[in-house]
Amino acid sequence: MPNLNYPPELPISGRREEIVAALSAHQVLIVAGDTGSGKTTQLPKMCLEAGLGRERMIACTQPRRIAATSVAARVAAELGAEGPALVGYRIRFADRTRATTRVKFLTDGMLLAEAAGDHRLSAYDAVIIDEAHERSVNIDFLLGILKRLCPRRPELKVIISSATLDTGKFSRHFDQAPVINIPGQTFPVEVRYLPAPEQEEDSSPVEQAVAATRLLIRQHPPGDILVFMATERDILETAELLRAGPDEIEALPLFGRLSSREQARIFAPCPRRKVVVATNVAETSLTVPG
Repeated sequence: MPNLNYPPELPISGRREEIVAALSAHQVLIVAGDTGSGKTTQLPKMCLEAGLGRERMIACTQPRRIAATSVAARVAAELGAEGPALVGYRIRFADRTRATTRVKFLTDGMLLAEAAGDHRLSAYDAVIIDEAHERSVNIDFLLGILKRLCPRRPELKVIISSATLDTGKFSRHFDQAPVINIPGQTFPVEVRYLPAPEQEEDSSPVEQAVAATRLLIRQHPPGDILVFMATERDILETAELLRAGPDEIEALPLFGRLSSREQARIFAPCPRRKVVVATNVAETSLTVPG
């Protein structure tokens, strides 16, 4: 097992001892952590500290492929030189695990497919269901499977984790499982509106988003910008128009069907102001640096 370090700036790091102790004492644990609390990256490491992942793997589900791949890369980097050998991921059409993998990030659909072939999920010491508040059909099926599996595999540890969760309902479903609430990092939020046009304009949502972004660039000191758009086409058009403008920026698209190499660009250091144009995958599924 590697040396485990926890970033002190993450709120969940201060609850490490409590979570590790709860994992040792209980089969099921409910963790409700606000966005930015660090639960997605740090809970697998706490499972390792609790002695899990030695004989079998630790599974951590993500609702989206881009989250599974990016979080796996982040946790591998935090584990140092041994990280790439210990952390892997599995998504549709890509399996980046090996015999030494101890922490495996995968989409909830992939874990459900594995459960169809192995009803006991015998490859795993622990299963973390992350972003459980999304309550997709896949997640609900997994919660039902785990509920029935726990009595048959008393050594299996289960963590239900989410940013916003009805903790009482989930606790009751898993026979009064203990609940740990993790506060998130809060930042000031300011709501601004574009000034009304002097005359009626027939501009598209893409053009309006580009205009709002350029206004922010002119009026605010340096800092990265995250722009949410509805569709892949809107994202690509917005990024293209921003690149064609006069501002010294790096406009980067982000959506699930992008290649892993393109997705990874949003996490790389950039000397210029970075403008990430994304779907709602950047809302709760992953944290964009900057």
